[in-house]
Amino acid sequence: MPKLYAIGEALIDFIPQTKGVALKNVAAFDTQVGGAPANVASCVAKLGKSSVLLTQLGNDAFGDLIIDTLDEIGVDTSFIQRTDEANTGLAFVSLTEDGERDFAFYRKPSADMLMNHVEVNFTSADILHFCSVDLIPSAMKDTHVQVIEQMHAAGGTVVFDPNLRFPLWPSKEALKETVLEFLPHAHIIKISDEELEFLTGSSHTDSIQSLFNGYTQVVIYTQGANGASIYTKDGCIASHPGYTVNVQDTTGAGDAFIGATIYQLLGHDAIQYIKQHAAAILIFSNSVGALTTTNKGAIQSLPALLDIRRLKEEQ
Repeated sequence: MPKLYAIGEALIDFIPQTKGVALKNVAAFDTQVGGAPANVASCVAKLGKSSVLLTQLGNDAFGDLIIDTLDEIGVDTSFIQRTDEANTGLAFVSLTEDGERDFAFYRKPSADMLMNHVEVNFTSADILHFCSVDLIPSAMKDTHVQVIEQMHAAGGTVVFDPNLRFPLWPSKEALKETVLEFLPHAHIIKISDEELEFLTGSSHTDSIQSLFNGYTQVVIYTQGANGASIYTKDGCIASHPGYTVNVQDTTGAGDAFIGATIYQLLGHDAIQYIKQHAAAILIFSNSVGALTTTNKGAIQSLPALLDIRRLKEEQ
């Protein structure tokens, strides 16, 4: 059975109960399981396909909560390691009135950063997903390199969503250099309009072509509420304007989008399937991403297939 393997951080998001309040003035938070790789794995599992999370958690209550939550949604947690050397990572989120976010992270280091090895028997039908948060200099960065090489050797598909988090890095230059180092190792890149400008120096979509290096064959370009497009080396092959919804919290929307995309690719030749079904892929993935913003939290707000079908019928 083809599987998604997501490698990287799983953490606890502390989300304010009130919007429009600066983080220092927030009086009460709700706790939600998060971290982009965990969100993506959860999306694939909730939609009905197999996903595995590769990470390390602290031997603490927050680590227990993450495993319980992932188990409940159907993610394979058997590869998750535990350690006494560091705690599970935490992220405090402040929300503006329109649901946009600001972050403060507590991970110096967190348990995931200390993960120094994982052994997985990948197949050519599997997909590996990773982001940039756990590519900061650490044992976990080296583990990413190892796992990516293993997936390439197996003939599987690698997906990279930079998912930039500037506060975690010593400098913007260090983040940019690292992301540019890893981009050519992915067959599929998901990148936002803001990330494209940061990494290429240009907001013009012509700069997308500069990302086609090494293994890269597809770039999925997202523009938040303005939808998304799919590019190959031959240019844009499909676009979709997105869906209009009542936004409560944008946390995890991008993760839900790429999770929904991977869900559609599992069981197929990923690159060929994207090229043949690009428009349909965007319709489905945009609907999942949009619906995720209508409630608080990333995993808790993931929609079911019935919700997705209803939104597509309404709009």
